Amino acid sequence: MTASEDLDDLKRHLQGCLGNGLTLVIGSGLSCAEGLPGMGELADHLRRDVPLHHRPQDETGWREIAGLIGSIGLEPALLRAPPGAELEAVIVDSTARLIAAAETRTIAEVFAGTRRLRLTKLVPHLMKPDTGIPIVTTNYDRLVEVAVEEAGLGVDCMFTGDFAGRVDEEGARLSHCREVRQLRRRVQLVLAHRAVVSKPHGSLDWYARAGEPVRYAGELPGVPRLIVPPGRNKFRTGYDRPFDRQRERANRAIDEAARLLILGYGFADEHLETHLRPALAGGKPALVLTWAMTDAVRGFVLACPAVTAIERVDDATIRVFQAGAAREIAAPPIWDLNAFINEVLEP
Repeated sequence: MTASEDLDDLKRHLQGCLGNGLTLVIGSGLSCAEGLPGMGELADHLRRDVPLHHRPQDETGWREIAGLIGSIGLEPALLRAPPGAELEAVIVDSTARLIAAAETRTIAEVFAGTRRLRLTKLVPHLMKPDTGIPIVTTNYDRLVEVAVEEAGLGVDCMFTGDFAGRVDEEGARLSHCREVRQLRRRVQLVLAHRAVVSKPHGSLDWYARAGEPVRYAGELPGVPRLIVPPGRNKFRTGYDRPFDRQRERANRAIDEAARLLILGYGFADEHLETHLRPALAGGKPALVLTWAMTDAVRGFVLACPAVTAIERVDDATIRVFQAGAAREIAAPPIWDLNAFINEVLEP
């Protein structure tokens, strides 16, 4: 088989990966591709910004963390030297400010018509079940929600209300009702096409108000945001409201999926891995598109014969993991969702 024939066969296989029962799992790689900061940029920002805001009594603890960040990276540093509650709150606020500023710039470009988000281009190619397109994202930003609405669909994020939206899973679902049909023995609700978005790590528009989670789209200086920071407290905090219900819905979407599309996700999250890895190891079909995987993730993918994964080698070469084997192909950069859409879905 020639290289061209191999690529054509791969594209035909990839076109079949987006069938019925698809759940999307979206990690930070997709947001980075749209201009948001990655873990390295966040680490640099925290090393500069946190010392300007933490309490004097947290100086020693932060110095230890900052030193570890330089040698082993952000999340390993926070795991090895977990911050106290006050210092963690400073880290959360600093993280949110960095991401929110970048998110604002990207969304402004969307509104101005100078940027079309990759996910917006993908949505028309996805099947739209009556129950909604399940999307699980570990990202704090709201690019998924913006992208879906730009594609003409609604978004169910489990909150209802605009000023101080409250957690109401059933109310959020019913808010998309467009028609009520009286059948012989029952009433049928017709719901609009929508995405059902689960965010187990929280969102920039979630705040704590009088001990309750609320959703507000604007900036609320001084009000704590509800996002789960990297580090040891991630798993503990993930069992608080509203993270627990979001996590349960995310895991349910993974469990019930017939197939998975995994975009820019690093396979390093405790909340999802307890469901995602067993599903893939058990033979659930999945397509993984990413810039790069760690050696550990490559080994895991190779052990899952129903998983197809594509990562970058260089500007003209991709590495394909398929049926338990890996190979390199001269090809456009279809590990990137833009190129995947252009080359595979809209050839």
